[in-house]
Amino acid sequence: MTENLLNIGDIEKFSIVDFPSKMAVVVFMQGCPWRCPFCYNQSLQNPQIEGNASWDNLRHLLEHRKGMIDAVVFSGGEPLLQNNLPQAIDEVRAMGFAVGLHTGGYRPEMLKQILHKLDWVGFDIKAPLTVEHYKKATGNAGDVAKVKESLQALLESGIHFECRTTCDPRLLDIKDIYAIADELADLGVQEYYLQKYRPIVSDKTTQDSDCEKFFQDAALQTYLQQKFAVYAARK
Repeated sequence: MTENLLNIGDIEKFSIVDFPSKMAVVVFMQGCPWRCPFCYNQSLQNPQIEGNASWDNLRHLLEHRKGMIDAVVFSGGEPLLQNNLPQAIDEVRAMGFAVGLHTGGYRPEMLKQILHKLDWVGFDIKAPLTVEHYKKATGNAGDVAKVKESLQALLESGIHFECRTTCDPRLLDIKDIYAIADELADLGVQEYYLQKYRPIVSDKTTQDSDCEKFFQDAALQTYLQQKFAVYAARK
């Protein structure tokens, strides 16, 4: 095991919200190919920056959290960027922890390589699954094909996963949420969540009422409840 197995931006030692029904350590991995305007972890975007934690830091923490922590969640950034992710997952599992993943599906070939090692996935849907919408949401239009491939692999895997969308009103409107819901439900997604956007520091114009409109639209909320076996608003 090497100290630089992963480039780790930071580590959250305790979380009850990042893996359903489990107490987890969250590993924020350095590097992301996308530039989503609503990103709360912009410091993690540059893969060339050395993170604030090491693999040895994480391993030491986990050794001392056995019996208190149920799971490790690899988040980001985009964890699928890092080539040593499969080895890291193997080592975490060997320590007795369940493994979760937060991803936008950027690298389907890596996701397929690790799916059988995972216990749960949180899959971020940035916008309706079209070139135009993903160009606006991530800065890279071509990546929508990768997202679709990753989502299909996830559906075929049979593991527990959720899809979720952060409702940035600068990027999305209510009709976009309907479009996302229809496509996901048609594909067979069972679990979907809307997440409230909270303006980042550089956003000086978005008002709370802009962010709330998605959740105050009773017709939309009813539609989502009917579309998915599991749906909730996260505010």
